[in-house]
Amino acid sequence: MIAYLVRRILYAIPILVGVNIITFVLFFIVNSPDDMARMQLGLKRVTPENILAWKKERGYDKPLLYNKDSDGLAKITQTIFFQKSVLLFSFRFGASDSGRDMGYDIAQRMWPSLAIAIPSLIIGLLVDINLSFIIALFRGSYLDFWGMVICVAMLSISPLFYIIGGQFLVGKLLHLVPISGYAPGDDAIKFLVLPVLIGVIGGIGSGVRWYRTLFLEEIHKDYVRTSRAKGLSEYMVMVRHVLRNALIPILTGVVAILPLLFLGSLLMENFFGIPGLGSYTIEAISSQDFAIVRTMVFLGSFLYIVGLILTDVSYTLADPRVRLN
Repeated sequence: MIAYLVRRILYAIPILVGVNIITFVLFFIVNSPDDMARMQLGLKRVTPENILAWKKERGYDKPLLYNKDSDGLAKITQTIFFQKSVLLFSFRFGASDSGRDMGYDIAQRMWPSLAIAIPSLIIGLLVDINLSFIIALFRGSYLDFWGMVICVAMLSISPLFYIIGGQFLVGKLLHLVPISGYAPGDDAIKFLVLPVLIGVIGGIGSGVRWYRTLFLEEIHKDYVRTSRAKGLSEYMVMVRHVLRNALIPILTGVVAILPLLFLGSLLMENFFGIPGLGSYTIEAISSQDFAIVRTMVFLGSFLYIVGLILTDVSYTLADPRVRLN
């Protein structure tokens, strides 16, 4: 297992390095620090002195890849590539273009994101699995047909409809919870109920269709036919065998998205005013804070790769038929 895990990590490192290099090229070569300064200061009536001062304040005045005016290792370390890209691998995010400590902001904002993401994941998983199990149990019936029709219809609706519709119905008409906002501590619950509810409802269409497909794939396998031939009822076959074996791909799929929960939901947090990492990214894009955008791209790619590694490991643990070579 250790050798397998080491191999997976070694495979992942070049991918992360490649993403980091592409991000650097996009932000510092395609879009130069001078361009960033003009966008921040305004395209009109900006002087070269203003641009130089803006870059110096943020560390963008250094050479891109090689500092010929420095000595020793400083020729490499005193460059934009090292300061703004390489140091990300040690999770030293530095300051944003607005001067804020990004490490502190991320540490504070990830908790509201998790407060929405974790309940939405757990409740949504339970709802989707139970609904898809019932539909698969009554496959070929009217329940199956109309259940799939409703799922396709829900899947076809924009997430914005669920957000705006939920705010209007539950928040404005029924006055059950606040429409938007956030408060720390126990007061956060009333602000999180509606986003979690909308997240669960919005995911039913895709979740039920996916889990139903997994159940139907297991239903037609030989071991299921053997269980029926031994006299087990259809319900017992579904519970003892189909559900148990279908949980293996379900588990691996859930493990894959666990690290991405830290990044939050861009739409959900923005519309509900939740100060999470999703709204943090949207605010950075709106204010053209390129340092935050770069950091969130790196963090997103890192967490995605971690999710893939955890998926491989969890699959080998959950399914004894998988051999580690």
